[in-house]
Amino acid sequence: MKNIIYILAFLPTLLMAQSVSYNLRMEKPQNHYFQVEMVLTNFSENELLVKLPVWAPGSYLVREFSKNINQVKAVDENNKSLVVVKTAKNAWNIKKGKAKRVVVNYEVYAFELTVRTSFLDLTHGFVSGSGVFMYADGYKTLGGSVTVFPYKSFATVTTPLKRSADDIENASGKTYIFPNYDVLIDAPFEIGNQSVFHFDAAGVDHEVAFYGEGNYDISKLKQDMPKVVAAATTVFNGQNPNKNYTFIVHNVVNGQGGLEHLNSTVLSVNRWSYAGSGYVDFLNLVAHEYFHLWNVKRIRPINLGPFNYDEENYTTMLWVMEGFTSYYDELLLVRAGYMTPTEYVKKLQSTINYVEGSVGSRVQSVAHSSFDAWIKGYRPNENSANTGMTYYSRGAMLGAYLDAQIVSESKGKKCLDNFMQMLYNDYYLKQNRGFTDAEFQKSLEQFMGHDMADFFAKYVNGTETPDFKTVFGKLGMTVSYVGKAQASFGASLAQENGKCTVKSIRSASTAEEGGLSVFDEVIALNGYRIDQAKLEGSLAGFKPGDRFELLVSRDEKLMNLSFQLQTYERPAYALEQPVSKNNLFDYWLRTE
Repeated sequence: MKNIIYILAFLPTLLMAQSVSYNLRMEKPQNHYFQVEMVLTNFSENELLVKLPVWAPGSYLVREFSKNINQVKAVDENNKSLVVVKTAKNAWNIKKGKAKRVVVNYEVYAFELTVRTSFLDLTHGFVSGSGVFMYADGYKTLGGSVTVFPYKSFATVTTPLKRSADDIENASGKTYIFPNYDVLIDAPFEIGNQSVFHFDAAGVDHEVAFYGEGNYDISKLKQDMPKVVAAATTVFNGQNPNKNYTFIVHNVVNGQGGLEHLNSTVLSVNRWSYAGSGYVDFLNLVAHEYFHLWNVKRIRPINLGPFNYDEENYTTMLWVMEGFTSYYDELLLVRAGYMTPTEYVKKLQSTINYVEGSVGSRVQSVAHSSFDAWIKGYRPNENSANTGMTYYSRGAMLGAYLDAQIVSESKGKKCLDNFMQMLYNDYYLKQNRGFTDAEFQKSLEQFMGHDMADFFAKYVNGTETPDFKTVFGKLGMTVSYVGKAQASFGASLAQENGKCTVKSIRSASTAEEGGLSVFDEVIALNGYRIDQAKLEGSLAGFKPGDRFELLVSRDEKLMNLSFQLQTYERPAYALEQPVSKNNLFDYWLRTE
C-alpha cells in the first residue's frame, strides 16, 4: 500500500516531464524541402531559444546550415501563433508565455548530396541531422523521438537509431528514439528504396544500405566487410562498443569519402569502383571510417565533445584522430589479407614522400594544421601547398613511425595497438571523457617508459624530418634518401578552354622568381605560340641556367616575363622490406 501511495504522489511530476519530439516529412521531394515539426512539451520558461548547429561533428568547417531554413513558425497547444524572433544566424527566440506545448515548424532546403549535408529528390532522401534538427538551448541532454513520414514512393528508412517499442508501422510514420541531442544528430537517415543487407562480425549486427546503382557484388561484400570489421575490433582486444552498426553507402559519380558517427558511417563512393584496385580502395574507406568508431568517437580530445554547435571546436589533436586512423586503415587491410607487406611498404613510402616532399611540411606543424582545419584544411587555395600540411598524411606517417619505435623498443612485445587500448580503457571506459594535449603526452610517456618531449617538439609542434632510417631500420627495413636536384620550373599548368593557365606556383621556384602568377594565361615561349603540352615539353629539354621568356596575359594585359631555370631537390625516400625473415617486421604488420 505504501508503494502505491508513493507512486501516486509522484505521478503528476512524471506526467509533467519535459519532452521533445520531431516529425519529419517530405511532401514534395522535387522541391528539395524537408518539413520539420519540433514539439516541445512542459517547458516552464516564458521564452524558449531554439538553435541549429553551424557545423557537423567530424567535418571541421562552419557550414552555416541555417542558410537552408526559411521562415520559422510556432504555435501553442491551441494552435495559436506565437511570436518568433531570430536573434542570431542560427537561433530563434519563441515567446511562449504560459503555453504547455509549443510546436515549431520550419522547412529545410536539402539539395547537396555529401556525407555531411542533406539531400532530397524523387529518388531518395538523406538526412544529416546537424543541418535539419534544431534543439532547445540548454536542453541538449533531453531525449526524445523522431517520426519519419516517408514520401509515398519511398519504402525503406535506414538509421542507427532504435525503433520506438510502441511504434506501429503504418501510414502514420516510423518512430525512432534517441537518448539526447548529440546522439540524434550523430544518427543519419537514408530514406528511399535502398538495397539493404546484414552481416555479423565481432559479435555485432551490421546493417548496410546501398543507394544508387553500381558494379558492387553484395555476396562478396558480405564476405569482405566482416574481415575488415574483425581486424579493426582486434586492435582493441575484441572490445566493440556497439550491438548494432549501420553503413549508409551512396553510389554516385563523384565519390567524396566518408563521415564517422557514433554507431554508423556514411560513405560516398564512385558507383563503378567496386572492381580491381577500386575495390581495395572501398575496403580502405570502410576500414578508415570503422576505426573512427573508437578513435574520435570514443578516444578523443576533450575539445571534441560535448560539442559547442554554435562555433568552431578547436583542437591540435587531429593528427591523432585522423592521422592515426589513416595509418590504421591501410594496416588493417594487411592484417585482413587485402594488401601484401610489399604493397604496404610502397604505400608507406608514398605517404612519406608526399609529406616530406611538400613545401608546406616545412612551414606548418601538424598540431598547427589540426588547429587550423577550420580555416585552412577545409578551405584550400592556390597557395595551400606552400604553407600547409594535411594532418591526415603527416599524422599517418607519425603513426607508422611511432608504431615502429614501440615495436623495436619493446623487442616485439608491444605495438601502437596497446597504446590505443590504454587510451580507450583509461579515458573512455573508466572516465567517459576526452583527454587534454598534456594528458595525451603524459599517457604516451607512461606507455613508452621515457620522456617524449623531443618527439612532440620536433615532429608534432615542429616540422623536422623524423629519422626514418634508424627507426624503420630496427625492423630490418632499408631506408635510402633518393632526392636529387633537377631542373624545375615550379608551376603547374592546365589547358582550359583553349588556354594554357597557371594553376599553382611553388615557393622560391623559377616561376615565382620570374614573376609568374596563378591564373596567368601563358601565350608564347620565346616568341612562339604554345599550349600546355608544348610548354611542358620545351621546358623538359632545358638545362639549369637556361634563360627564356614567356608572353602571358594577366587580366587581359599582355606581359613579357624573363626566367632563368633553377634546380630544385624534392626530398624523397626509398623503403625496402627485409630481405630475409625479421620477427619485428612480421610482428609490426601482424604477418607472423
